[in-house]
Amino acid sequence: MQLVIEATDLPGSSCPPGADFPGYDNIHVAVQRRGSPGDLLDLHPGDAATARWVLECKTTPTPAGLDITGPYVQGRPGARFVYLSWGTVDGDGGFVMFRRAKLMWAGVDQATADAAASAGRITARLGLTDARGNPLCAAVRPPLIEWSA
Repeated sequence: MQLVIEATDLPGSSCPPGADFPGYDNIHVAVQRRGSPGDLLDLHPGDAATARWVLECKTTPTPAGLDITGPYVQGRPGARFVYLSWGTVDGDGGFVMFRRAKLMWAGVDQATADAAASAGRITARLGLTDARGNPLCAAVRPPLIEWSA
C-alpha cells in the first residue's frame, strides 16, 4: 500500500526565538527512516508552498485492526507512526534536526484503513504550521490530520 502525505501551510524558512524555543533559519522538513534519524526522504524547504511524500508500506490485518509497516514507519504494533523531521540545512547541505511531528496511525478509523487496504493507497493531509506559527511537532491526530482512502 502507498501512504501519501500531502502537506500545506508550511511555516517558512525561519522561525523566531520564543520563551522555550531558540529560533532557527533555513529550516526544512523530511520523512525520517525507521532507525536512522539522519536518513531522510525528500527534504522540502520550510517556505515551500506544499510538500508531498509517497511511502511504500505493507499492511497486515490483526485482531486490533490494520497494522502498517515499512522502512519509514516507526513504533510497535498498535502504536505506529511516521516522523516528519524538522531541521536546519547548512551551506554544505548538512541537516541538523530540532523537532519532529509524529503522524499517528492510530488516528485512522477502521473503515478508512480497510478502504485504503483495498484501494492500495491512503492519503494523509495536514498543515505544517502550529498555533504559534512554528513547525508542527508532537503527536499529530485528527482533526490536525485528515486520513482518506
